[in-house]
Amino acid sequence: MAKPITQTLHLPQDRVVEWTKQAAIIVGASLFVALCARVTIPLPTPVPLTLQNCGVLIVGLLLGSRRGFAALALYLAEGAAGLPVFNPTGPGGIAQLLGPTGGFLMAYPFVAGLAGYLMERGRKTFANAAVSGLLAEVLLFASGLGWLAIWTGSMKRAVQFGLYWFVFAEVIKVLVAAAVAVRLRRAPKVQA
Repeated sequence: MAKPITQTLHLPQDRVVEWTKQAAIIVGASLFVALCARVTIPLPTPVPLTLQNCGVLIVGLLLGSRRGFAALALYLAEGAAGLPVFNPTGPGGIAQLLGPTGGFLMAYPFVAGLAGYLMERGRKTFANAAVSGLLAEVLLFASGLGWLAIWTGSMKRAVQFGLYWFVFAEVIKVLVAAAVAVRLRRAPKVQA
């Protein structure tokens, strides 16, 4: 039986509405990470303590692998274009991407993608979200410390500057991100 003409006319409009909704979610997620970057504590290292990592994990855990990756790729593009989305203690723009924090920043899309991927494949529990966040943080620090080792010329200095100062805070960020993601996933959905 053929579909009524009214149904076929609304399909492209429905796709546009859905695409617009998804684009807005991705843009909003990139702006959320930019807001998290504003919460910065300078340390006596080239790498400041920020809430960016927590924001990246929340985005990945909530949006999933594809949208999380897209949101953080957009975030990097915004920063590379000179928009003030990176932490305010750095030079901003391309210089920040090539500076000591570049390895952390460039890993963000992959970190969000990995956290989202693991969360998509498991149960939507706090434990799964925390493990997903922890594994994503391992990827983040592997990339960040690798870049920092190149930048400083020493893996020992990279670990001193980019890991020791952050371990306690990162554990808290992973737990907060897991709690927020699980709580928001369980929240009742508003129907439009």
